[in-house]
Amino acid sequence: MQFRSPFTFHAVNSSLVPCPLSLENMLIAQEKRKTNIAEYILYMWQVEDLIRAYRFNIDLIEQNLISQYSQPPRIKNEVRDWFANMILMMYREGIQEKGHLSNLTALIAEVTDLHIRLLNSESGYRQLFLDASGNIAEFRKKSANPATGDIEICLNALYGLLLLRLKKQTVSRETELAMASFSKLLARLSGIFLEVERGEREI
Repeated sequence: MQFRSPFTFHAVNSSLVPCPLSLENMLIAQEKRKTNIAEYILYMWQVEDLIRAYRFNIDLIEQNLISQYSQPPRIKNEVRDWFANMILMMYREGIQEKGHLSNLTALIAEVTDLHIRLLNSESGYRQLFLDASGNIAEFRKKSANPATGDIEICLNALYGLLLLRLKKQTVSRETELAMASFSKLLARLSGIFLEVERGEREI
């Protein structure tokens, strides 16, 4: 699975932050939720960081992002409302500085639960995990919280890679190979998760 970022980087407060390539990209979160769980989570993490970079100021977001696109007022209002709701939720949950929205954390927990069940029931998935397990262990050593689950480790690593690529920083061959193992694992897990969620499969 290739994680295609909907973001580029531009300067905000003398730092580089992810910025949407087009207005439509801010309206695809719901579609990503239906098609690829891992990409949806990474996408929403980027949105959280974007909001922090603009200091939770909806006017700055509207001025610097929303107003730049040639779209009908109705569409721009929808995007503004979407950002405003995100800002409100982040304030309510006290994650202004760091952390993720509880609905994303709960989703990761669901995906992790499926991951554990698949390890006990599907040999093909178990092999993908074994292929990635050494890399997961290495990235866990670098994690601030060694108790972080396997799937969250993979997501954190891929998000870090995404930011490095957007900043056009060099990534070692070893890191590329590790990320590829994470991507394959998450691609399979995401596909099965959606099948289970739609009632097309039981685990």
